[in-house]
Amino acid sequence: MELFVAKTAGFCFGVAKAIKQTNDLISKETGKIYTLGPIIHNEQVVNDLKGKGVSPVENIDVINEPGNVIIRTHGVIPEIYDDLKKKGLNIVDVTCPDVKKIHLLVKEKYSQGYKVIIVGDKKHPEVEGINGWCSNEATIIDSVEDVEGLGQINQKICIVAQTTLTREKWIKINEALDMKYKEIERYETICNATSKRQIEAEEISKKVDIMIVIGGKISSNTQKLFEICKKYCNETYKIETSGDLPSVNIKNKKIGVTAGASTPDWIIKEVIEKMNELDKQENELSFKDAFESSLVTLRTGEIVKGKIIGFNNAEVFVDMGFKSDGIISVEEFTDDPDFNPYESLKVGDEIEVFVVRVNDGEGSVQLSKKKVEAMKVWDKIDEAYENKTPIKVKVIEVTKGGVIASANGVRVFIPASQIGDRFVKDLNEYLKQVIFVRIIELNKSKRKIVGSQRVILQEERSRKVGDVWETIEKGKKYSGIVKSFTDFGAFVDIGGVDGLIHMSEISWKKIKHPSEVLKINDEIEVIILDFDKDKKRISLGFRKKEDNPWVNAAEKYKAGDIINGKVVRLFPFGAFVELEEGIDGLVHISQISNSRIGKPGDVLVVGQGVEAKITEINTETKKISLSIKDVNPIEPVSKNSEGTENTEELPTEYKEDMPNTIGDITNSISEEKE
Repeated sequence: MELFVAKTAGFCFGVAKAIKQTNDLISKETGKIYTLGPIIHNEQVVNDLKGKGVSPVENIDVINEPGNVIIRTHGVIPEIYDDLKKKGLNIVDVTCPDVKKIHLLVKEKYSQGYKVIIVGDKKHPEVEGINGWCSNEATIIDSVEDVEGLGQINQKICIVAQTTLTREKWIKINEALDMKYKEIERYETICNATSKRQIEAEEISKKVDIMIVIGGKISSNTQKLFEICKKYCNETYKIETSGDLPSVNIKNKKIGVTAGASTPDWIIKEVIEKMNELDKQENELSFKDAFESSLVTLRTGEIVKGKIIGFNNAEVFVDMGFKSDGIISVEEFTDDPDFNPYESLKVGDEIEVFVVRVNDGEGSVQLSKKKVEAMKVWDKIDEAYENKTPIKVKVIEVTKGGVIASANGVRVFIPASQIGDRFVKDLNEYLKQVIFVRIIELNKSKRKIVGSQRVILQEERSRKVGDVWETIEKGKKYSGIVKSFTDFGAFVDIGGVDGLIHMSEISWKKIKHPSEVLKINDEIEVIILDFDKDKKRISLGFRKKEDNPWVNAAEKYKAGDIINGKVVRLFPFGAFVELEEGIDGLVHISQISNSRIGKPGDVLVVGQGVEAKITEINTETKKISLSIKDVNPIEPVSKNSEGTENTEELPTEYKEDMPNTIGDITNSISEEKE
């Protein structure tokens, strides 16, 4: 074996400085120490610091006691500094100097009116931090395809790069930007150490048989090193520790080794020592070694497949081909309170499990099925976020400012402003409801998901509105929901569009307010009477033809019939008498008494029962003329103070024929007498 180890492998200056400052703080014993997120993307270093009393937190809201907060190398948005100061916490800022320069640069350019474009991974904490220094208004791109999707930009443009970006990607994206925009200021903010590391990794990978890249699973710069090396060396492997070394033949091979900026020297040393040991081993294995090599190697955090070999009410036992069987407690198997293993499980069933701990102290392997399901849900949520597809959730809790919903065990926050397309006064009405939401914000590192039902409802409403206006026609019937009342009618939603039922179209009888017939949220059937697409107005009808009392009036009433009715309205020219609900007849003032009277109120009062003769009936114009004096004339006895003139509006069907002045009425009476 011939080994080529990169000189640039391991901690960069910024990471080394951050770890030193953290250890210095530990030695001073100045109180509780927190890091806002993992200080670097290396699980072993983070766990080592945890053992020394350093607690990583994703949100400062969980810090409820005095202490020190270390701002990690990736940097944070400016508001975080303000929040930490308000809480009285001591800030230890170990932001990488190169990252800090980018913060100040974008802040200055943004204040000068530039459009800031960041080239990098929008989900990376470094990029999130940079964006915060230009009020979260930067455009973030990570590929030439992203450039093609950009629209018109009418500002000067300032371009910066994530420090771990590959120079190759930076060049390609800038070439695409130059084809699209003219006024560009670019700042190649790729870390110099990162650039050197990538160049050296490329050179080594070109001349070796096997390339080993060491670094954290979520380390961005390690992933980019792996991608570079893989281009030139097919057998390139990314590992986190010496325990991850692949089972490959290294005899007489050229092997290259590089490591990400967050990889400590001791891990690199362990990897090299293990490869040297493997190189010295004899080719033939002993029986014991052969047996051991046939067993599956398990590591904490892995997802593996296994077969159920037994279960009881408390535990499920799984064979994974490891030297020990795995155990899943029922609590880690499912959240279903009604779960019965004897009804749901069978020996021999294959399942996926998450390795919680390889040795629990008793030689067993602790497993979890729930963690696998949660990880799958996160993948689905990530996919739904990228594709803007709805996901189904169940509301489980009402909080200040919104509700918490569960997507198969993963918590989703829905702000009050996003729960509906209208203001919701009491959020408790959504508790335990299953709804569909769109993910509008996703931050995996902070385990933060924000959903919105509002955008789905608004899109659905827009679609329905379009359908209504596209297919609307007079006489078409719709099922609608009564939304509101006015003094002149009721507004009804017929599928995202509101139409008006005028008072005259609500009922055949006279009403003073729509609430006498309808209720808010009633589902009713309406018909299109008229519409104006330009003004977005729709007139609706509600009263039914068959309910019109005039339909059968011609059969029920004939000229010459004597009817019993009730006086319902008084006017200077006569009185209206109700024959039945919805049908009124007019008794002209000349047809009330044999004597001359000044006004109908001299001898009649509203509510008075009278007998009258039908002298004329026209069902088409909905008019009936009556005569009281032909049956039982009413003679004036004394002035009736209660019989005052009616101030109600005259029924429409009588307006054309009615005299406009008292003189007209007198002339009309005189003409009749002559």
